[in-house]
Formats: sequence, structure tokens, C-alpha cells
Amino acid sequence: MTAPPAGPASAPPAVPRRRFGRTGLCMPVLSAGFMRAMQSWQDVDDERIDPFSQETMLAVANEALRLGIDHFETARGYGSSERQLGRVLEQVGRDRIILQTKVQPCADPEQFIAEVRDSLARLRVARVDLLALHGLNDHRALWYACRPGGCLAAARRLQARGLVGWVGFSGHGPTEVLLDAVRHRGDGGFDYVNLHWYAIFQRHTAVLEQAAARDLGVFIISPTDKGGLLHRPPPLLCELCAPLSPMQFNDLLCLLRPEVATISVGASRPSDFHEHHAALAHLDQPDLVAAIDHRWRAAMRAATGQHRPDDHWPAWPSFADLPGYINVAFIFWLENLVRGWDLGEYARTRYALLGRENAWVPGNNAAHAGDWDWVESAGAAGLTAAELVGRLRRAHDLLRSR
Repeated sequence: MTAPPAGPASAPPAVPRRRFGRTGLCMPVLSAGFMRAMQSWQDVDDERIDPFSQETMLAVANEALRLGIDHFETARGYGSSERQLGRVLEQVGRDRIILQTKVQPCADPEQFIAEVRDSLARLRVARVDLLALHGLNDHRALWYACRPGGCLAAARRLQARGLVGWVGFSGHGPTEVLLDAVRHRGDGGFDYVNLHWYAIFQRHTAVLEQAAARDLGVFIISPTDKGGLLHRPPPLLCELCAPLSPMQFNDLLCLLRPEVATISVGASRPSDFHEHHAALAHLDQPDLVAAIDHRWRAAMRAATGQHRPDDHWPAWPSFADLPGYINVAFIFWLENLVRGWDLGEYARTRYALLGRENAWVPGNNAAHAGDWDWVESAGAAGLTAAELVGRLRRAHDLLRSR
């Protein structure tokens, strides 16, 4: 078997580049993420790497470089990705790449250092240009990273030894946690942030703004997958986005934010870059993007009464302060995505993660909403307890797996 073809051989238009905050790195506006091209979510020994999988990753890397995408991003937690990418780097040339990996902070900074060193070994490199403390999803992870002598301090020691270039963080948690990380000043603070911010989810706009104010580089991660499974869009969104695809509209909406330097493309085959690359021809058409955004908002307003699916979020406390740890704000956001934009597959996939102690999707679903006293919480939101329970039950019926 051979790897998928790399696409047309003609020279493509150059990918624009932007300054990546205080790092000073000149980043392509599209970055190559190496999570989907890997063989396995479990790390595997070198001798067990499948040749076809390795050929595919090499083809993905070569196509990225052909398009001018030289920021390669992976993580220690991505199974075989680091190990496979290390082989690729030896073939395409390490010096051509702005290389990033991510390692989770932990209670023991020495363990963190050991894991970073092991990631360098897997990648077969002496240094990464960008190291992210992976998954600052709650205040415990933030403490592991930012406490005096913690993992951020350890990363700075690695930086001083020449093993790490710039140090940032990634996070999937509440806005408040991410803002605390952006504002942290100890050990030099963070240099950049990997952030979730998309057409369907803009709760972290304040993080974008604070990052820019502190000159942190901003890298939008997983805009297609976590941004709504936009590689499999519903017909409604295709209609609303014409003449663009939903994936292209979302790319452009992100890139037209002045704070954003680059967005990730998680390619599993070389051709996965092409639709994203084609979107760049419209970067000078903000009026087109604004018109499509207006259509999205109008459809949401007609279906839900809200301009955006997450407009209600400030009205609800954290799930930890609600009866039964039910994540009301998150549930109503998913409900709105289905009602307003037909994103049923995405919403049900995310809803199924509630109640599984998942740091990305914390709290419980609404299966047992009727078992709790909602008088105080409902009243604070201008509802009766019966109204709130009824809505939660309807949302559960809409979102539960079929």
C-alpha cells in the first residue's frame, strides 16, 4: 500500500504569516496538527509503527510544507504522534520546522521535566521551539503549573538549558481559569496560549483580549473538530455559509480576530489542508465573513431567541455551585446548537461526555434534574423550578444518545 497522494504539484499561493506575540516567531496562519495523522492513541514502540501510517504522516508533513505551513504541533498525550513525527522530522529536515509539543503539568516538577525530556527523545530532537503546559482545565492544573517552583518554573529551567524555546499553555476549562493563566506573572508568565474559540463558542473572547494586551501569541486549536465537526456540516450551515463552506467561514472568522496568529489544521491525509488553504483567498473580504456571521446569528435568534448559542452563559453559576453538579450553562449551549444550527451530531457527542469526570466537559447531564431542589437557582435566572426542570428534561431528551 502507498500513502494518499499529496495533491496537485503546482506552486500554491503563499500562506500569510503573522507575529506570534512576544515570541517574535513569524507564524503561518495555518498550522499543522499531528493528532489525526497518527497511528494510535496509545504510544507504541518504534518497531510496531505501521509503515503505511508512517508514510501517511510523512505525506501530510510534505504537503504542509509545500503549502508553506511550517508550524508542526503535537503533544505527549497524543499516543504515537510524537514518535512518528520524530521520524518525519529526520526526513523533511528539523531546521525547516517551528516545532511545538505539549506536556501536562503534574504535582512533581521533576516528573514534568523527565516527561519533557522523554518527549524530546521521542521527537528525536535536541530542542522544541514551543512547549505548552497541556490542559490547564481547572485550578488544580493551574496550581501545578504556576505555584512557586512548579511546572512553569521547571519549564523555564529547561528553557535556560536550551531544550525549550518559548513556553505557553493550552486549556479547555472555564474562562476564569484561562484568564488566571494569561494574567500570571510568576516565572515570566506564559508566552502564548493554545485556545478554543470558534463561531459556535465565544465564551473565551476575554481571554483573546487579555492575551493581546499582554502580548501573548494566540493559537486557535481544533477549529474544525471541536468547532462543530465542520468537516461534516449539516445542510443548514452549508446554506447559511454560501459561497464558503462552514469550515472556511469558521477559519476566516477566527483569523479576522486581530489577536489570532494561527489556527490548527488537524490533517489525517494531505488533501485535508486544501479547503483550509483555499479559504485564505478570502482573508481580504471581511464583509463577506460578517454577512455570513449575520446569517448564523439570525438563524439562532429565530430558533432560540438568542443571538448566539452561549449568550445565556453568564446567567448560570459554575456546575459546582448547582444542584446535582448539573452543568446547566453547557447543556443549554448544546441545546441551542441543535435548535439553531442543526449541530446534532456534535452536540450529542459532547453531551455524552458529561458525568464521566472529563476535565474538558465537567459536571453532570440532566438525566436526574427532577431529583433536586432548583427553587433558588431557577429564581436567580428568572424561572420557576418547574420551568427549569422542564427545560432540562427537554434538553436531555434532545441530546441523549439515540
